[in-house]
Amino acid sequence: MIEASLKDLAAALRAGTLSSVELTTLFLDRIDALNPSLNAFITVDRDGALTAARAADARLAAGTAGPLTGIPLAHKDVFCTEGVRTTCASRMLENFVSPYDAHVVSQLKAVGAVMLGKTNMDEFAMGSSNENTHFGPTKNPWNTGRVPGGSSGGSAVAVAARLAPIATGTDTGGSVRQPAALTGVTGIKPTYGVVSRYGMIAYASSLDQGGAFGRSAEDCALLLSAMAGFDPRDSTSVERETEDYTRDLGKPLAGLRIGLPKEFFAEGMDDDVRAATEAALDQYRQLGATTVEVSLPNAKLAIPAYYVIAPAEASSNLSRFDGVRYGHRAPEYGDLADMYSKSRAQGFGAEVKRRILVGTYVLSHGYYDAYYLQAQKLRRLIAEDFIAAFTQCDVIAGPTSPTVAWPIGEKSDDPVQMYLQDIYTIAVNLAGLPGLSLPCGTGANDLPVGLQLIGNYFDEARLLNVAHGFQQTTDWHRRMPAVG
Repeated sequence: MIEASLKDLAAALRAGTLSSVELTTLFLDRIDALNPSLNAFITVDRDGALTAARAADARLAAGTAGPLTGIPLAHKDVFCTEGVRTTCASRMLENFVSPYDAHVVSQLKAVGAVMLGKTNMDEFAMGSSNENTHFGPTKNPWNTGRVPGGSSGGSAVAVAARLAPIATGTDTGGSVRQPAALTGVTGIKPTYGVVSRYGMIAYASSLDQGGAFGRSAEDCALLLSAMAGFDPRDSTSVERETEDYTRDLGKPLAGLRIGLPKEFFAEGMDDDVRAATEAALDQYRQLGATTVEVSLPNAKLAIPAYYVIAPAEASSNLSRFDGVRYGHRAPEYGDLADMYSKSRAQGFGAEVKRRILVGTYVLSHGYYDAYYLQAQKLRRLIAEDFIAAFTQCDVIAGPTSPTVAWPIGEKSDDPVQMYLQDIYTIAVNLAGLPGLSLPCGTGANDLPVGLQLIGNYFDEARLLNVAHGFQQTTDWHRRMPAVG
C-alpha cells in the first residue's frame, strides 16, 4: 500500500477492501519505525489521526466520500493546527498550540483527509537544507548523511520515505521545489494567491505560497485541488473559481513549446545535473514537444533582489514574537526592553537573526531607497522577462537545483553558498508564477535530480499535465529509497 497512488488508495477505500484506520495505522507505524533516523516529523498525532480515520470510514460507508477522504497526509509545521503544536521548528514557538486551523488545514479536514502530524522544516522557513531547525536536521532518505533541501524538507522526506502519501509545504524562494528535487518526489508551488496564507505563519508575505508534495504529478493535482480556493480572510487570496487540477491529465504533449532559458544552462550547474536535465528534455522531444531558446536576462539578479525583499518582510513579520503575548519569554530580565532582547536572542536561531538584521538594515532610514526600492524595481524587471518569454513558449524548463543533495554541514558556515542553491527557483517567486519540480534522473552517488517546469499565471493544470506526460513514460517518480 505504501507504493500505491492516491487514485488507487481512494479506490480501495471506496471499495471497502481497505479502511482508513488500517491505512492510517500503516503509516503511523512506519513513522514510528523510521522517523528516529530521518527526523522528518516534529509532532505525530496518533490519537487525532485515528479519530479522523474513523470519521473518514463513516463517510466512506455513507457514500459521501471525496478523492482524499480517508487519505493520510502530513502538514509542514508552519500551518496552524487547532489543538496540535505548531512550532515553525523554532524554540520561539516550541510549546505553542494554535487555537485555530489554517485555511489549508481546514480545507483538507473538510474533504476528510487524515493528518498524521507536523513535519520538520528550516526555522520560520528560512533555509535551503533543513539544518536551521531547533529540533535537529532532517536526513535525506537516499543518504542519511545528506541534506533533504529546505525549507519544506520534512514534508519532502515524509513523501520520499513513504511516511505519508502526500504532504503540504510552503514555497518562498523554492522551498517546495528544491527539497522535492533533492529527495526524488514531485512538488508544486502554485501562482501566488491561489492557496490562502491564512494561518500559515509568515516569513515573507509577498512571496510565501502554500504548495503540495506527492509521489507524482497526479497526486499533487489531487492535493492542490483540495488546498486551493478563495479565502476572504487573506487579502492576497485571488477571487476566482475553484479548479480541478486533474482536468488536463492525459492530454497529449504534441505541439508543446518548452522554453529553455539560456541563463539556466550557463555555468554553475553540475555536470551530473546537466546530463539528467538534458535526458529529460530529450524525452519530452520524443513525446512531441519542441524546445526553443528563451532569455531571462535579469534572472541573475534574482538572488540579490530576494535577499533584500524577503529579509525586509521577515523583519516586520517576526517583530510580533516579543515574549509578551505568546511564544518564548526569557525566564529572567530587567525591564521591558531587556525582556524583548533576551526573549528574541534565546528564541530565534542564527539564520533567523541574520535575516532579521539584514531586513531591518535595508528598511532603515537612508538605506530604503538604495536597497529595498531598487530590489522591488528588479522584481518587476524579472516578472517582465517571464512575460516576454511566455510569448515564445508554453512552459519553461530547466534544473531545479544546481547540484544533488550535499553532505549535512558542508555549507552551514557559508550562507552565500547556501543561498546560491536556490538560483533557479527564486525568480519564480519574485514573479508570482507557478513552478513544479519532478524527478528526472540521478546524479552523483545515485542521488535524485529534479527538473523544474515553470508555467504562466494560473496555468497549474497544464504544468501538472506536462509533468504527468513525462511520468507516464518514465519511472523516476516510482523509485523509492532503501530505508525500510
